[in-house]
Amino acid sequence: MATSIKAKLLALTLFASTASVIALYPIYQSNAALTPIKPAVQPFKPVAQLPTTQLPVIQEKPKVEVVFVLDTTGSMSGLIQAAKENIWSIATTMASAEPAPEIKIGLVAYRDRQDAYVTQVTDLSTDLDSMYARLMDFQADGGGDTPESVNQALYDAVHKISWSQDENSYKVIFLVGDAPAHMDYQDEVKYPETLKIAGQRGIVINTIQAGSAPMTRQEWMHIAHLNQGEYFQVAQSGNAVAVATPFDDQIAGLSRELDDTRLFYGSQEQRAILEKKKAATDKLHAASSPASQAKRAMFNTSAAGAGNFLGDSELVEDVASGKVELDSIDESYLPEPMKTLSKEEQAQLIKQKSAERESLRAQIADLTRHRQAFIEAELKASGEEEESLDYKIYSAVKEQAAERGLSYEAAPAY
Repeated sequence: MATSIKAKLLALTLFASTASVIALYPIYQSNAALTPIKPAVQPFKPVAQLPTTQLPVIQEKPKVEVVFVLDTTGSMSGLIQAAKENIWSIATTMASAEPAPEIKIGLVAYRDRQDAYVTQVTDLSTDLDSMYARLMDFQADGGGDTPESVNQALYDAVHKISWSQDENSYKVIFLVGDAPAHMDYQDEVKYPETLKIAGQRGIVINTIQAGSAPMTRQEWMHIAHLNQGEYFQVAQSGNAVAVATPFDDQIAGLSRELDDTRLFYGSQEQRAILEKKKAATDKLHAASSPASQAKRAMFNTSAAGAGNFLGDSELVEDVASGKVELDSIDESYLPEPMKTLSKEEQAQLIKQKSAERESLRAQIADLTRHRQAFIEAELKASGEEEESLDYKIYSAVKEQAAERGLSYEAAPAY
């Protein structure tokens, strides 16, 4: 009996609900065109749908990544010396692009089996001081039979260098040597296969032949052709443009003073790395020519040379630019000369170093303009410019980097 009553009540309830819906249906129809009420909370709008004016604009410097693959056997002494004298002018030329790029340079030195080494790899870095200090250590030696380990050198340049993944980066190898590859080493990857990989990774390979050996000329042209690079030939000496100017000594002295304005800071591990960089700087001041030091000063005071001059953690620049607050730095991270100073004295020291730095940069820039004018006149009179190693490199870079949006129209070619 109870079950029957419950069933009747349920049926009455369902009937009443259905009747209510039927009664309200005309009202719903008459209001169907009304705008629905917006919810109080708007749905989340993905970043991709925001107007571009609301998105942060991050301007990244274009990248120029250059690796020199350099034969360091006995016959290459003249060209190695040319590289030592001209590496800074090459870097300065590359830094003169518009827009100013981030410059990284690496080095693969090679000889042959049975020599002191087959290859020695110095990875890409903005720390050109350390790379240059490494280049200074290389002396021409070894060799013997004419062919060298070119296959291994190119393989290491493509596979053991930390090239960026940026498709817009200008990545380039300059193979510099005077002898063809050993193609009879059965356990080596031959250069055609390596060049195929390089092309897939967007790495251009240019060849510069030292001397005029016909076999080398044929192979160097073939290597450049396989990778759509350029082939150049220079004298065995490298035709180094090493014009000494009346301004070199003064610029070199100012460059040393500029280096002394640097205050490196950071963890113990960071400062140990930066101390090695400082040691490399001291080495080049002691052993390189005044002309090389003047070229380095020109590079370091360019927009693209900041990475080499400042390193990763330089206190004067970081405080002056607002990147860090002096009070926020742990005392253990400060350079030794500052740890015994009061906060006021520390701030005063940084202010003094910053002012000194700006003055030195202005003096170097002024003397550099005079130096460049002097060199232009000398090269125009001698007619030697277009035969030099650095001019050949400049010519290739100017054309190839244009495909990555870099303009070298106003760059000095020396």
